[in-house]
Amino acid sequence: MAKPALDIAAEIIRLENLTLDRLREEWRRLHQTPPPKRLSRDILMRGISYKMQENAFGGLSKAVLRKLQTSAPTEALSAKKRRPRPSFKPGTRLVREWHGVTHTVVILSDGVEWRGQRYRSLSVVARQITGAHWSGPRFFGLNGEHADG
Repeated sequence: MAKPALDIAAEIIRLENLTLDRLREEWRRLHQTPPPKRLSRDILMRGISYKMQENAFGGLSKAVLRKLQTSAPTEALSAKKRRPRPSFKPGTRLVREWHGVTHTVVILSDGVEWRGQRYRSLSVVARQITGAHWSGPRFFGLNGEHADG
């Protein structure tokens, strides 16, 4: 394959020195559409770099494009991946040991109770217990994955 007129490596280095506003302008120029709102700098650079490479070397083959178009709709894919939230009757007790201490949470109709205080979610309680951001259902072992600790 002949070397493209555009030096992709040099272009990526140039992109790294651009401001966020200039990256958005570059996206508009290459994609002929404004970038989606709130894209991070990293994602903007990836989208711009991909488009540059696509322009220089060609895009996806017609066969791949056909496969992508005939694949399952996005809604169906995301619905498959989502797990239903576990729901428990008020009064249900969840127990979890963390660093040698047993923690008991009682499910309420509008949140949870732990150590005599009400919280809006299991995740808030998990954060209080661990000091780190946790998915409450995962921490209490409700989604089928083993919670570490």
